[in-house]
Amino acid sequence: MRKIYLFFMFVLLLTQAHAQAPGGKMPPGTAGKGPGNIGHVYGKLIDADGKPVGYASVIILQGRMDSATKKMKDVLVKGMLTKANGEFSLDELPLRGPLKLQASGTGYKTYTQPVVFPPIDKDLGNIKLAASTTQLQGVTVTGSKPIMQMDIDKKVFNVEKNITSTGGTALDVMKNVPSVNVDIDGNVTLRNSAPQLFIDGRPTTLTLEQIPADAIESVEVITNPSAKYDASGGNAGILNIVLKKNRKTGYNGNLRAGVDKRGALNAGADFNVRQGKLNFSASAMGNQMKSRTTGTTDRLNFGDNPNTHILQSNSNKSNGGFAFGKVGVDWFATNRTTFSVSGIKVHGEFKPEENINIFTDTIRGKDITHMYSERNSHSKMAFDANGLVLGMKHLFPREGEELTVDANYFGGKSKNNADYITDFYANGQGGTINRTDKQQILGNGKITFITVQTDYVRPFTKTLKLETGLRMSSRRTESNFNNYMFDHQAGEYKLIPGASNNFKNTDNVYAAYASISHTIKNFGYKVGLRAESSDYKGELINVKQEFKNNYPVSLFPSVFLSQKLKHDQELQVSYTRRINRPNFFQLIPFTDSTDKLNITKGNPGLVPEFTNSVEMSYLKTFKGNNTFMGTVYYKHTNGLITRFLTKETDPANGAELLVNTYINANSSYSMGAELTSMNTLTKWWSMSANVNIYNSKINTDNTGQPSQDALWAWFGKLNNTFKLPLNFEIQLTGLYQSKTNLPVNDNKGRQDGPPMQQSQNASQGYIASFYAVDAAIKKSFLKNNAASVTLSFSDIFRTRKMDQYSESVYFTQYYNRLRDPQMIRLNFAYRFGKVDMTLFKRKNMAGGMQGMQEVVQ
Repeated sequence: MRKIYLFFMFVLLLTQAHAQAPGGKMPPGTAGKGPGNIGHVYGKLIDADGKPVGYASVIILQGRMDSATKKMKDVLVKGMLTKANGEFSLDELPLRGPLKLQASGTGYKTYTQPVVFPPIDKDLGNIKLAASTTQLQGVTVTGSKPIMQMDIDKKVFNVEKNITSTGGTALDVMKNVPSVNVDIDGNVTLRNSAPQLFIDGRPTTLTLEQIPADAIESVEVITNPSAKYDASGGNAGILNIVLKKNRKTGYNGNLRAGVDKRGALNAGADFNVRQGKLNFSASAMGNQMKSRTTGTTDRLNFGDNPNTHILQSNSNKSNGGFAFGKVGVDWFATNRTTFSVSGIKVHGEFKPEENINIFTDTIRGKDITHMYSERNSHSKMAFDANGLVLGMKHLFPREGEELTVDANYFGGKSKNNADYITDFYANGQGGTINRTDKQQILGNGKITFITVQTDYVRPFTKTLKLETGLRMSSRRTESNFNNYMFDHQAGEYKLIPGASNNFKNTDNVYAAYASISHTIKNFGYKVGLRAESSDYKGELINVKQEFKNNYPVSLFPSVFLSQKLKHDQELQVSYTRRINRPNFFQLIPFTDSTDKLNITKGNPGLVPEFTNSVEMSYLKTFKGNNTFMGTVYYKHTNGLITRFLTKETDPANGAELLVNTYINANSSYSMGAELTSMNTLTKWWSMSANVNIYNSKINTDNTGQPSQDALWAWFGKLNNTFKLPLNFEIQLTGLYQSKTNLPVNDNKGRQDGPPMQQSQNASQGYIASFYAVDAAIKKSFLKNNAASVTLSFSDIFRTRKMDQYSESVYFTQYYNRLRDPQMIRLNFAYRFGKVDMTLFKRKNMAGGMQGMQEVVQ
């Protein structure tokens, strides 16, 4: 019943949005507000002789409707005094107008000029003044970012407005991002494929569970990246996590702390100070985790004599936590040149424990032998991650011309020690112990990721622009995995060489791109070409085995065509070609038999897969902050990297095993339609809805196994925000995933050692439908709502679970898991700060701007 209700809610609200949006009215106080105050203008005031005009006033005014007089009036947005050299710089401006700049000083006439975005960074050049003075009245400036901003080629999800993820991790954030699906094991898919994860536009070694939600400013969802972006990622897009960065003049910060229903604590603090040409920011936070998971596996192995039936129930708990720190410094050398350096440090420790009860029936004709065993495991995992970013950005006097250079480093180390004790009972559950097997895993590894990139933008006219750049990335991975079995006769653990490995690899990617964009009246195009080459080298140290691949230069074209129509409508068609290179865990030729139901092995012979993607989108903006976007897409992949089931001999005991490895299948396709709607239904109720209807299939003719039948499926999300009296705010979100095929690809890596979960192979089968509902309530109080308390509830109905069926020529299997249902978190936050008003107390202003205040909602 709840599933049917949620489906009709999606359809009803989408229909309602379209029906009322054109006739809707602009909510009071929102006139002229755009998608976030992120505009930036700068320039220089000079006199008739070309000499700088110092300490003159420069202000930005916005036209707004006066609710009392019903007439338009100019309202102050921002202002400052020019430096001694005549330069000025005003940021955090709304992107939508009408805006205008006014400049004046003693002995000069007032200069007025309209300001229109984009570009977001606007160089107004040298402005000549003539004579006269003016004063400003005290005003209050307010600004607010919507929860989501939609563009024709990406969506930007503003985390600051998402209260259900408060106190959680980036995984909790992704659960609310449109187009993104997150399963209970933290596997993230974008349109049913695994996307590339970026932080601040660059690749990262961090996982989503290692990034606190409170450190994130926004998430950019790029479904069909252009030639400017890294071509890797195959048939998925890019998720770019933008971390918080503050550049407001003066000082400000916030403190926060919280606890969940199991007593896991979280706390954090942010601080920023900007004075003169320097901006310093720092963040620190920590999260405890007390996770609980239950599940069952019902598996029948056949095709051999004897057949076996295995019924397994598992209970997992993992206690631990991580600390996250970030420090950054910006030096504004001039109005047009900025140098930046920032660093990230993450440390985490976890102690997973698992109990598995295993009932095994061995079937020989009519004879059935029953056996019961119990396995207990205790592990300790630790990781350290470090990041460093060096950057330079230079803006030329020509509007829109800029050069950026940056170097990015991410590195991490991990350790994993695990003990497994399996007791075999003679007379079934509750009987005496017949035999005990002991196993020990000692593992460690490290990874280093270095990226160097430069980009240059050169406008030729107001409508014609060139973008070009170079990029080099290098990744080095090392892994040590030692498997020991306890020898009862010797009374000690002995290394099993055939089940252990020491491995290292290095892969490099070199790229260059160029693109031309041009607008002709209401028609626009952007054509780009990216060239990439790569090489890979790996070594199994313990057996002195090496393997390597050198991939020649490949070309990745992209074409974007757009046509603006009447009544705020736009059409866009895009085509891109992308690549997906096999990752470390897919290449490593080592058989991991820690989990007997999920034995894995990499394939060093894998080659990259190539994907051609076509999208067509329609964007419509209605009055009253209502937006609708519809997209149809088709993707075709050659040489798809997919899992493949085979048989091998266990090096530990010589038994025959079913092994999940990877191969390049012939091809695959995926296609679908996605609808996204953002609506301001009333002044107190806003809503976003997202529905993705899709179909995918893998052609496995080259494997000797049957291809999985294509299956139409759909996935949807609904996000409601209610602003109530007394500064209360409520957020209610829901999602539904219909029955769907097993994912066509899995690019997800893992920490060294056993995964502590029953991952399934991508043979034939399906994932059963499920839904989930989350809610949160927030109360703001104190002056300027500086303090807030948030109470959040996730998976209210205990329905965010994994029910899965898979089959092959060797087995059939039913599998289900439930992780951390009905989680409750309570969080407190307090923000503080002081805008530096000394700039507005100079004699030229005559105190006229001393009453100006800035309030950020």
